[in-house]
Amino acid sequence: MKALIIEDEKPAARRLARMLETEQVNVSHQLHSVEEAIGWFRTNPHPDLIFLDIQLSDGLSFEIFDAVPVKSPIIFTTAYDEYALQAFKLNSVDYLLKPIDEAELQAALKKYRERLPEARPLSVDFEDIRRLLVNPLEREYKKRFTVRVGQHLKILAADEVECFYSENKGTYAATTEGRSYLLDTTLEQLEGELSPEVFFRVSRKFAVNVNHIKDIVAYSNSRLKIKLQRFAEQEIIVARERVKDFKLWLE
Repeated sequence: MKALIIEDEKPAARRLARMLETEQVNVSHQLHSVEEAIGWFRTNPHPDLIFLDIQLSDGLSFEIFDAVPVKSPIIFTTAYDEYALQAFKLNSVDYLLKPIDEAELQAALKKYRERLPEARPLSVDFEDIRRLLVNPLEREYKKRFTVRVGQHLKILAADEVECFYSENKGTYAATTEGRSYLLDTTLEQLEGELSPEVFFRVSRKFAVNVNHIKDIVAYSNSRLKIKLQRFAEQEIIVARERVKDFKLWLE
């Protein structure tokens, strides 16, 4: 099987290529921009499978399909939230959230291989996906959460939450009052309910509220460490694969 990687972050592209090698997938090329990809598709045969980042350095990757027909099945790699990715599910498109997990990559490849007898690319409504990604502020996001405290229910306002985090298979909201409350949800589900203007998923374990960031300092391996106003039980480290997007989000 020959695969093509289109990813503007070269370290992420190299890491994915190494992961694919262990799965007996031959990566023929690594491309890093919309412009480069358009030129490549015009002069090269289409691969068996494409791993495609949604947000490239020079625009959304959907611009590639506006310029050239792409006949290969696609597995999207993305840092976008779960809500936006519902469009991919509806169109039977596989996707991998960054940073890519080995088990999730194996599951996506298994799904692709099971579909090989169909011998056709997946059907995608790119306009529907583009609309969700380009106009995220048109959506309504949760402003409060209900948590159980003993025999009582407590209402938490979203702007009172410094961060959401996962621990021991549970998801917690850490508030400005210095307490953490267990939620009946997962961090993945929360991503689609939180305003992207306020919250950012800095790692698989943490989503932080920009309004409660006290300090950001350089950390090892090109990562960043976040300090919040009250929450100090654990270190909050921005995953290296998300540092670039995090800096853009801050602006």
